[in-house]
Amino acid sequence: MLATTSTISLLISTYNWPAALALCLNSIKSQTILPTEVIIADDGSREDTRELINSIRKDFPVPLIHVWQEDKGFRLAQIRNKGIAQSTSDYIIQIDGDLILDKHFVEDHMRLAEPGYFITGSRALLSSRISNKLLQAHDINVDFRSTPFSHILNALRFPSLSRFLSKRYKIGGRHKYYVKGCNMSFWKKDLLTVNGYDENFTGWGMEDNDIAVRLLNAGVQKKFIKMGGVAFHLYHRENSRGKHQENSILVKAAVSSKKIKADKGILEYLIN
Repeated sequence: MLATTSTISLLISTYNWPAALALCLNSIKSQTILPTEVIIADDGSREDTRELINSIRKDFPVPLIHVWQEDKGFRLAQIRNKGIAQSTSDYIIQIDGDLILDKHFVEDHMRLAEPGYFITGSRALLSSRISNKLLQAHDINVDFRSTPFSHILNALRFPSLSRFLSKRYKIGGRHKYYVKGCNMSFWKKDLLTVNGYDENFTGWGMEDNDIAVRLLNAGVQKKFIKMGGVAFHLYHRENSRGKHQENSILVKAAVSSKKIKADKGILEYLIN
């Protein structure tokens, strides 16, 4: 279990969707346990995202840090590295900026955090209609009983069952390297051990699987947060999958070579 003295950075990736980011940030303000800081890893958004962050920062309950890089295409691995490098905390919870978090989200990750482990979870997918309704109303209240969404089990929260499942559900076999980068958490020291995300991954997909492979190769085990860490995903059109096959080849190479450290990773952003 995560020690109460540990500090937590909540890392949010975003790109040109300030309306969704606003809901995400509002859901963070409602957490039963607040993170120590929130870091927004911005892969080149326009000025309206910066303006939103500046307006919210004034009344936000914890430090809100905006890390931005120029828009040169989908470079999620790089901006996450830059965000992690600016983190001042022991533990990092990683999400995407198109999620509305259940109020126990941070608490649930803290409950399962344990030295020698990283955590991955999932998300419940909101329909286009419900997503638009929430965005237009600036509303973060997702009514579980009346809201239609897919992956309904991902919306359920049972803390005692979550602990039982954490070392049993989707841990081995064909799920060994299965993760969802929109809902993960790590000890920062473990991320530094593997040199963070591999920036050879550009375009959508597989950079999260790659870091899971290398963490496992380094001896860090996986937990799966099921029946906890609930997050609701706002609908949007899928990103281009044009680099998916190329990125999949990189992951397979990391598995076969038992790779641990990213060739091009986070270390270049760390201040000595």
